[in-house]
Amino acid sequence: MSRDLVELAKRRGYFFQSARAYGGVSGFYTYGPEGATLKQNVEDAWRERFGVREGHREIDAPTVMPEAVFEASGHLDTFDDMLVECPECGESHRADHLIEDATDIEEAESYPIEEVEELIREHDLRCPTCDAELAGEPVEDFNLMFETNIGPGSSSPGYLRPETAQGIFVEFPQLAEYARNQLPFGITQIGKAYRNEISPRNSLIRTREFTQAEVEHFIDPTEDEPPLERVEDVELTLYPADEQGGEDGESGEYVETTVGEAVAEGLVHEWVAYYLGVGKQWYESIGVDMDRFRFRQHLAGELAHYAADCWDAEGEIDGDWYELAGFAYRSDYDLSKHDEYSDDDFTVFKQYDEPKVVERATVDPDMSYLGPEFGGKAGDIADTLETLAERERSAFEGEEVTVEVGGEEYTIPTEKTGFSVEEVKETGEHLMPHVVEPSIGIDRAVYTVLVHSYEVDEVEGETRTRLALEPEVAPTFVGVFPLMDKDGMGELAREITADLRAEGLDVSYDDSGNIGRRYRRQDEVGTPFCVTVDYDSLDDDTVTLRERDSTEQVRVPVEDLPDLLGDLRTGETTFADLEAAAPEQ
Repeated sequence: MSRDLVELAKRRGYFFQSARAYGGVSGFYTYGPEGATLKQNVEDAWRERFGVREGHREIDAPTVMPEAVFEASGHLDTFDDMLVECPECGESHRADHLIEDATDIEEAESYPIEEVEELIREHDLRCPTCDAELAGEPVEDFNLMFETNIGPGSSSPGYLRPETAQGIFVEFPQLAEYARNQLPFGITQIGKAYRNEISPRNSLIRTREFTQAEVEHFIDPTEDEPPLERVEDVELTLYPADEQGGEDGESGEYVETTVGEAVAEGLVHEWVAYYLGVGKQWYESIGVDMDRFRFRQHLAGELAHYAADCWDAEGEIDGDWYELAGFAYRSDYDLSKHDEYSDDDFTVFKQYDEPKVVERATVDPDMSYLGPEFGGKAGDIADTLETLAERERSAFEGEEVTVEVGGEEYTIPTEKTGFSVEEVKETGEHLMPHVVEPSIGIDRAVYTVLVHSYEVDEVEGETRTRLALEPEVAPTFVGVFPLMDKDGMGELAREITADLRAEGLDVSYDDSGNIGRRYRRQDEVGTPFCVTVDYDSLDDDTVTLRERDSTEQVRVPVEDLPDLLGDLRTGETTFADLEAAAPEQ
């Protein structure tokens, strides 16, 4: 079925491989007129649900960032996939995908490289391109980031961002000021991300350039609680880690529960569970089939380097499950790393209700000793002593203190450090927030909506293909047709088209071919409603309004069309309501 959808998508202007005039390039797609609008509608629906309704604010950060950002975040060292290269044709393949395609193993990426190499030998896996043996070939980590240079020459290396998140984290000190240093607060971003995938596949599911929609919700882990009452009754289908693939390769059982029950039973962290509820509602609202939707917990071996726990939203397509989104608890990993590597402060100041008297260890190094003794290193040694006093008082209990600066150790007499412990009154403390992150792939959401809305049925003895898209996201909302372009019907239809467009509705005008074929074209592209102007319209100022899925029709006054269609798009009115209110004909 996906092949049929891809053909429809190309023919009807949803999406197609980019640069086909030059042979195409794997992993890059262009959205056509229908697809670009569908994608924008999905993004707008995400903004409304995850941004506006949650009270979060949106930013737009650059897609290219300096190397230092990704050194701090850990992406330079850990953002890898497993690559195996064919010894005959030289084609590179993602090793875990080869195993998943040939075996019952679902998440081979969670296995260590040694086990992946053994599985390739055990199952005698061969190159999908030329059928050469891959057994015995080394499996290596391949970093997925696209590298570039910032400015002329190579002195300022940078990378295309592999996730939008770092654009938020690196600007946290400024964003916290905008939030008046009050936790919790959330920042959202929708934008392009780039991953140099080893083997892009499955159309929009795995590409090298894609759009992410992410929330970074900064919380005080000791005090802030999610508003679970908003989603506590939302039903969830969970696939916990301990139910996934035992030694026999058999899958375990799903857990059917609610958000509230999942938190009460300790299945999911309360903040992650909250966003699972929000995510479930959102995916359902845009048209993802809930009978083909689940949340799967990451196995320990597949957790990203930054995640303490993560649940993927997954959709079923042609019998296989695909990741649509990740709902991760990132703890304070990202902010602590940027706090360590950068020159800025990534904490917020938490005011106490009442001042507290506490013991504080301090140092007052004797610079008249450190200067002559250590020269240019004296200042760095003094700073390191201060940090050590805050974290490890016991280091100053002996006669000497040893610190490491720039990879070298330096020993200082304790009496020269000016170490002391004093009682001080504190009005608050610096807190490193934790982060909860719903990260949604917009392209994957678009593709899943298209797959789940693709239907073939029969109308008046003819096979019909239709996209049963939700009115909220359908790229064309209404088609307007004159029965024939003569006797004033065409003029009225074009006037109606202009009026509906002025109301902000996406309208397609079509006067080509018989009316049945025009209906079929709009059904195939997913247009929820069609308006037909006929001879009766010229006499009584009414038109025929047709609903896509049922093909039922009602007569409505021309002057009521903008309001009726607006209500149908927002869900305030249903087509069944119009049928019930229509006079008998």
